[in-house]
Amino acid sequence: MVEVFEDAAVSEAAYVEEVMPSIYLPTVAKIIKVRTETEMEKVFTVRLPGGRPLGHAPGQFVMVSLPGIGEAPISVMSSPSRTHETFELCIRRVGNLTNSLHKLLPGDDIGIRGPFARGFPMDVFKKKDVIVAAGGLGLAPARSFIDEILDNRDDYGRLIVLYGARNPSEILFRDELRKWRMRDDIDLLVTVDRPDESWVGHIGVITRLFPRVEINPAKAMAVTIGPPIMYRFVTVELLGKGLSPDQIWMSFERRMKCGVGKCGHCQVNYRYSCQEGPSWTYAEALAFEEAL
Repeated sequence: MVEVFEDAAVSEAAYVEEVMPSIYLPTVAKIIKVRTETEMEKVFTVRLPGGRPLGHAPGQFVMVSLPGIGEAPISVMSSPSRTHETFELCIRRVGNLTNSLHKLLPGDDIGIRGPFARGFPMDVFKKKDVIVAAGGLGLAPARSFIDEILDNRDDYGRLIVLYGARNPSEILFRDELRKWRMRDDIDLLVTVDRPDESWVGHIGVITRLFPRVEINPAKAMAVTIGPPIMYRFVTVELLGKGLSPDQIWMSFERRMKCGVGKCGHCQVNYRYSCQEGPSWTYAEALAFEEAL
């Protein structure tokens, strides 16, 4: 049945292991580069065996593991258009696993499963003006989505990016923000809740940026990614701009555990976020009351 295993001595089990690995079995991947992003976040460049493509969509995640320590879902921050032999993960130091990951160096190994779940359906956004509202670490998956648009710029309308961080020291991807700010095809606004003496930009939560942007609801779609509390208030702003619930996409990636719909950790009413999400429209989220 398998041309590559013409030798009868090669068992079907070997074929399954080589070509159809278990969804529960991590692939051993190599860390190529580590960059300190903030005091809490580092960016890891990762390479799968043979440099094979990850094959993800913007908004998807992978399960990252270390033997004997644990496993956690991490968003893929690099866009498919910029993911060839390597991909990037932004990891916040919040517990045993992530503390251990932050101690790793280029050349070390980690486990990767995935990508999992439903990403953002890019075709839905084509020929539309796109508003991206990202809060905190939500800028990591948002960056994948934004770069995918930038690399296929003629397929999309205006790109409006609103980003909020708690304070200036927690702002992610400063180099990318600087490059986006220099482009004339992105409207970028950044705000912080708690400014310091160095901050000269916008102050306040992300919703305070909405009065500063003009949106044509007839041709707009929105994506919001961030802490759960942000969704409710950002959604109010988007609805106030005239968008309908099916024009607003959001991510529920925070609920993931096994990634394959078995453990039930991410279950929202009768749906598994790790399989049917993490990207849902607001209209879909309204159908199950536990989502928001």
